[in-house]
Amino acid sequence: MDWPLFLDYIPVLITGVPLTMFLLVTSLTLGLLLGAVICYCRSARVPVLSQFFSAYVSLFRGTPLLVQLFAVYFGLGQFEFIRDSFAWPLLREAWFCAFLALGLNSAAFTSEIMRGGLLGLEKGQMEAAKAFGFSNWAKLRYVILPQLLRISIPAYSNEIILVLKGTSLASTISLLEITGLAKKLSSKNFTPFEAFISAGIVYLTIVFSLTLLMRCWEKKLNRDS
Repeated sequence: MDWPLFLDYIPVLITGVPLTMFLLVTSLTLGLLLGAVICYCRSARVPVLSQFFSAYVSLFRGTPLLVQLFAVYFGLGQFEFIRDSFAWPLLREAWFCAFLALGLNSAAFTSEIMRGGLLGLEKGQMEAAKAFGFSNWAKLRYVILPQLLRISIPAYSNEIILVLKGTSLASTISLLEITGLAKKLSSKNFTPFEAFISAGIVYLTIVFSLTLLMRCWEKKLNRDS
């Protein structure tokens, strides 16, 4: 093992952090927005949409993320109507395909986290809010969201970490995020152990930082409740 290589590799791998964080933030944003829609449609039992999104959640939770990524990156371009559409300039970009696959996957898991949080709410509180004449917006703001956040944060913290680790699969479609740079260093210098252990150290640092932030947020919410 060449120990000095760790010191040489880590600064190089850190240059891949911005792309990794970009994929993480944008994918989580898409997952959160779409997950909220899916959760609402399934919880409210919206006709047709409820069944459609149930199948969507089963599909994305039941298949590997790598398969989903390849299906988006390699599969969508096989359809002529997609190549002729306005979306093709984006869909032929590797970063957009990675963002889309990660976001769609995250939406399925996030919707289940939200739905579990809603099921954990006490029905008596909703009935009390209705008795006090709360509007739907007031119930959402003062009753549902504060409790939903406290219930869901531990599970959603795990989802954030899973999406972060999922960004490493973007290296399979030529993106030079942290893992992509590690593969490049490994191939160039024939030092796979040093390259990927260095990448692991960078990921571990990010995971530790994100976990600490989420724990602080969780404590703040519990303190304010």
